[in-house]
Amino acid sequence: MELLPEQCRAARGLLNWTQAELAGRAGVSRSTVRDFEGERHDLHRSTEALLLRSFDDAGVEMLSDTGVGVRLRKAAA
Repeated sequence: MELLPEQCRAARGLLNWTQAELAGRAGVSRSTVRDFEGERHDLHRSTEALLLRSFDDAGVEMLSDTGVGVRLRKAAA
C-alpha cells in the first residue's frame, strides 16, 4: 500500500497526533514527516513502512478501495 500525504495528515488528525509524535513513534525525524506531508519529497519504502506500522499499531486503517481515506479499526466484539 502506498501512503499518500493526505492520508498521513488525516490519520494523524484522527489520532490527534502531532508530526513530532508520529515521528517519535515511527522512529523517523520530524522533518521527514513534515516534508512528506508538505509534498516536498516522497518517502523511502522503509520509512513508509515505519509510518504505516505506527498507524496500524494505533488502530488506523488506510482506505484505498473507495477512494483515499482513513478510519479507525472496529474493536473486536
